[in-house]
Amino acid sequence: MKTPGSLILVVDDEPRIVRLVRMNLDLEGFRVIEASSGVEALRRVREDLPDLVLLDVMMPEMDGFETLRLLREISDVPVVMLTVRAEEEDVVRGLELGADDYVTKPFSVRELTSRIRAVLRRTGTPTGPESAILKIDDYLSIDYSRWEAIVGGKRVKLRPTEFRLLHHLIENAGWVVPHETLLSKVWGYEYRDEVHYVRLYVTYLRQKIEPDPANPRYILTERGVGYRFVDFRHKTAEEENG
Repeated sequence: MKTPGSLILVVDDEPRIVRLVRMNLDLEGFRVIEASSGVEALRRVREDLPDLVLLDVMMPEMDGFETLRLLREISDVPVVMLTVRAEEEDVVRGLELGADDYVTKPFSVRELTSRIRAVLRRTGTPTGPESAILKIDDYLSIDYSRWEAIVGGKRVKLRPTEFRLLHHLIENAGWVVPHETLLSKVWGYEYRDEVHYVRLYVTYLRQKIEPDPANPRYILTERGVGYRFVDFRHKTAEEENG
C-alpha cells in the first residue's frame, strides 16, 4: 500500500482550488504537482508518473471526462474525479471511463484526504493464496501475481478495484457477502452507503469472467442483501470424491 509521501497530480483550472489542495496535501505528507488543463495533465502523467491524479471535471477545451478517456489509453494510475455535480449518471460515467472515485465540490479537506488514502489503499496488492494461480474450474482461474483472470484459456487484465472485489468474494466463496461489507473491505468504511459502486463493479467483473454475464455462473446476486461467489471448493471436493 502506498502511504503519504505519494506523488499526487492535481488537475484543475482554478488556481484557488489548486492552492488549497496543495497546501493541505503538503501538510498530510504527500508530494504534489499541478496541471491546469487536460493536455498538461497527460504530459505530466507521462513524465512524472504520479501515484494518483485528482482530476477536475469542468475544465475548458478538454473536460475531465475526455482527459480521463485519453489518460486510460496510456496509464492505469488511480484517478479521483472532482465534480460540482453529484448526479449518479455523472458518477457512473466517470467510473465507466476508469475513475476510481469522485469527490463533490465544495469538499472538506478531511474528506478529500480520506478518499485519497482509501484509493491508494485499494490499489495496493491484495494478499493472495499460497499458489500464485487459483483454479476455480476448467473455465476460470485467477492469477494473483499478475492481477489477471484466465478465462477460457485467455488472460484478462483486471483493474485494481475489480481485482480486490473478486479477491474478497473468492475468499468468502459459498457465503453471502452483504453490500456494506464489500464496500467497507474493498473501498473503505467511509463508502459503506455507496451501494451503486458494488453493483457497477460486479457488472464489470461479470463482463470479464462470466461465460454469459446475463446468467452468471460465478458471482451470484442475493437480492437486497449482497453477492455470493459460487462454492467452488465444495464442488471440487465432491467431484474428487465422485
